[in-house]
Amino acid sequence: MDKFYHSVRLDEELCKGCINCLKRCPTQAIRVQDGKARINKKFCIDCGECIRVCPHHAKHAIYDQMEEMERFRYKVALPAPSLYSQFNNLDDINIVLHALLLMGFDDVFEVSAAAELVSEATRAYLTEHEEQLPLISTACPSVVRLIRVRFPNLIPHLLPLNPPVEVAAGLAVKRAMEKTGLPREDIGICFISPCPSKVTYARSPIGTEKSEIDCVLAIKDVYPQLLKYMKQVDEDPENISISGKIGISWGHSGGEAGGLFTESYLAADGIENVIRVLEDMEDQKFTNLKFVELDACSGGCVGGVLTVENPYVAEVKLKHLRKYMPVARSHMDAETEEKAEELMTWTESVEYEPVYNLGETMLESFVRLSRIEALSKQLPGLDCGACGAPSCKALAEDIARGEAKEEDCVYIMKERLRKLMEQSSQSEQAAVLTELRDRKKEEST
Repeated sequence: MDKFYHSVRLDEELCKGCINCLKRCPTQAIRVQDGKARINKKFCIDCGECIRVCPHHAKHAIYDQMEEMERFRYKVALPAPSLYSQFNNLDDINIVLHALLLMGFDDVFEVSAAAELVSEATRAYLTEHEEQLPLISTACPSVVRLIRVRFPNLIPHLLPLNPPVEVAAGLAVKRAMEKTGLPREDIGICFISPCPSKVTYARSPIGTEKSEIDCVLAIKDVYPQLLKYMKQVDEDPENISISGKIGISWGHSGGEAGGLFTESYLAADGIENVIRVLEDMEDQKFTNLKFVELDACSGGCVGGVLTVENPYVAEVKLKHLRKYMPVARSHMDAETEEKAEELMTWTESVEYEPVYNLGETMLESFVRLSRIEALSKQLPGLDCGACGAPSCKALAEDIARGEAKEEDCVYIMKERLRKLMEQSSQSEQAAVLTELRDRKKEEST
C-alpha cells in the first residue's frame, strides 16, 4: 500500500523514546517500540508536526542541499511567498529576487506570480462547478494526503487545480528552454520551500504524473546566504517582480481564500484544527460555503518547519510588505497566460487510499473490529502512551492487526502480575497448611 515518498525521517541515534511525537502526530503514525520511535509510512502525511515537537531533534526533513543545483547548466529559483516574510524591514521583494540572482541562479520565477494565476482559475472554477461546493484547496500536499487516507467522502470536493509551485515550475521550464535553447535535462528548477510536504510533492506529485520541480531547498538553508547577497543589491533595484498582493498573501493562512473575492469561505491552519474542520465537513455542518482553505502548518506556509522566523511575526511582516504592492500585476503576456492554462488542471485523479482498513476483506475487518471493541473494554482508557501507542484505542487496533500484544499495556501487565502473586501466595499458604497437617499426623502417631 505504501507507494508514497516521505520527506520526514527519524534519526534513531538521537531518539530517546519519549512520547512527545507520539501524542502530537495527527494521524497516529508513530509508535515507540524498544525505546525508539517508529514512523508508520502508510499513515504519515509529512506534515512535520513531529519535527516541530521533538525535543531531541530526532525527526528531520529530507531535502536537497545547496550544492545540488550545481549539476544544472541553467538554474531557476522558485521562491515561495513565505520566503519574503523571513527578513526584517523588507519593503521591496525585488531585493530578494536580485539577491537570488547574485547567489548563483540564472533566473527567478515567483511562485506568488503563479499563485495569482491559480486564484484567477479558481474563481472561474467556483462559478462553473457549483455542484462541487464547497471546494477544498489543494495547495497543501499534507492536507490532500490526509483527505486521501482518512476522509474519502471529501475527495470529490478537492479543487482539481495544480498548486502555484507546479504552475510556476512549468512556466519557468518553458521560459528557460525558449531563452537558452538548452534541453530540459540541463535546466534545474529549484523550489525554496518552507516545509517538508512540498519535498514530498516534488517526488510524489498529486494530480500530475511528474513534477517539473528538480530540487527543493529549505528556506532555513537559503536564508543566511541571501542575507549576505541582499546587502550587495542596489537600494533601488530594477523591478523584475511580476506579482502583487494576491500572490504574496498565499504565504499566510487565509491569503489564498482572500484572492477569490468572496466572503463565503473558511480558512483554518494547524493540522489539528484542519482535522476538526474536515470532520465537521463530513458531517455536513457547514452551509453556504464556497471555498475551504486548509493549511497543515500553524499560520499557513509561514509556519513551516523549514523556516526561521516565528510564524506570527512572519505573518505581520508579510502583511506589511504587501501594503505597498498593487493588488495584482499583469506583467505576463497573453502567450504566457495561455501556457499557464495548459499547466493548471490536474491530469490524474486523486483516489482513496484505505491505509486504515483493519483487514484485507470485509469479513476480516468485522472480526477485527469486534476484537477491538472487546479489547477496548479491557484497557484502562487513560491514553497514557506508556505502551508505545498514542491511545488505548490505537493499541487495541495494533493488537487486532497483530502488531502489538495485550501485555504491552502496563496496567494489564500489572493486573496479571498481581493475580500471579496472589496465586503464588495462595499456593505457598496451601503448602504450609499441608505441611502442618502432615506434621500433626506424624506427632499423633
